[in-house]
Amino acid sequence: MTVRLLTNIGRLWTGNDVCSNAAILVHNDRIAWVGRAADLPQSVPGVVDDIVDVDHVENLGGALVTPGLIDAHTHPVYAGNRYAEMAMRSGGSSSSAITAAGGGIGSTVTVTRGTDPWTLCNGVRERLREWLLAGTTTVEAKTGYHLTRDGELADVRLLRELEKEPMMPRVHVTFLAAHVVPPEYFGRQRDYVEAVGAWCADAAAAGADSVDVYCDEGHFTTDEARWVLASGRNVGLLPRVHAGAYSRRGAVQLAAELGCASADLLHHTSDEDISLLSRYGVPAVVCPGTALQRGSLPPVRRMLAQGVTVALGSDHNPGHCGITSMALVISLAVAAFGMSVGDALRAATLGGATVLGVPDRGVLAPGRLADIVQWDADHEGAFAWAFGLKPRRVWRGGTPVQ
Repeated sequence: MTVRLLTNIGRLWTGNDVCSNAAILVHNDRIAWVGRAADLPQSVPGVVDDIVDVDHVENLGGALVTPGLIDAHTHPVYAGNRYAEMAMRSGGSSSSAITAAGGGIGSTVTVTRGTDPWTLCNGVRERLREWLLAGTTTVEAKTGYHLTRDGELADVRLLRELEKEPMMPRVHVTFLAAHVVPPEYFGRQRDYVEAVGAWCADAAAAGADSVDVYCDEGHFTTDEARWVLASGRNVGLLPRVHAGAYSRRGAVQLAAELGCASADLLHHTSDEDISLLSRYGVPAVVCPGTALQRGSLPPVRRMLAQGVTVALGSDHNPGHCGITSMALVISLAVAAFGMSVGDALRAATLGGATVLGVPDRGVLAPGRLADIVQWDADHEGAFAWAFGLKPRRVWRGGTPVQ
């Protein structure tokens, strides 16, 4: 049993409010008490009889402290890179030209399939470590670059095993075999959709938490997405959908119909779509890095004004965005989406916890996981200024990781 006292917190952003001159008492992996240092009790029943008997006291030097950040949308299981494709896109090349030159998602599928499991695992491990060291203690991680039954299930198991290792964030695994149609199913898209639906039970057994479908032009239709998402939900997977990345194809309406755990990206979103998200309580996951790359920004302020729960994601993937810092995502959300710092921080903590269905994190309160970050700043406004604010220390479940 370990009891840790974090003191001299200049500004504590709990996820719900702000507290100055604060302290946090941690018991094992949970928060036992949090509040103004002047109100720190002399004893906490079941935790410590006398506060002077705590195992560790850490003076945080007046710094800003927040909950561990949550990245609600990533694609970290891949091999190789698509730097040449990025250069072509920046020079004005079309998607068809990039595909003709050997780029696109299919190129990542080819390289990932041809990479040995050891090398693939090491690459994913390194990416996840980068997230944790940058202050992100929970990462939603999608499969989607093998597009075979055995490859996708191996990716689910890989993510579950990596989560158990030291210096790893918590991982929410999303089964995204319905990313694109693989080449061996060319001309047989319906067969592939039915196959993915049949794989969902195996994905759940392997440790997946959610199922996702890329419902957009060049990917899957709403009817195809409905089949896969219903198959996943029937075996206990939370349904998610990539919606409105390139065009409006009814994905938001589908998310509302199925009560999806999230509708993600939403670069092309109408007022009608926002009303549906609000009315049916479907959270939105928005990713400023990718939105800026594609030159189409979701109307986040209108979403917030209508009461839509908003979460932030990096959308880390090999073809558009390599961000592993949620602090940078917060900065971009403030600058590009017009979010306040408070709204962006909330979207990167409480919003992410809501989207992933994990109420034990995203806020600093008694009984919650002690996922805590001390930042190199004394006020949350630094997130809008630094464009990638650095943490001084990170605690995952009460244990310091740096």
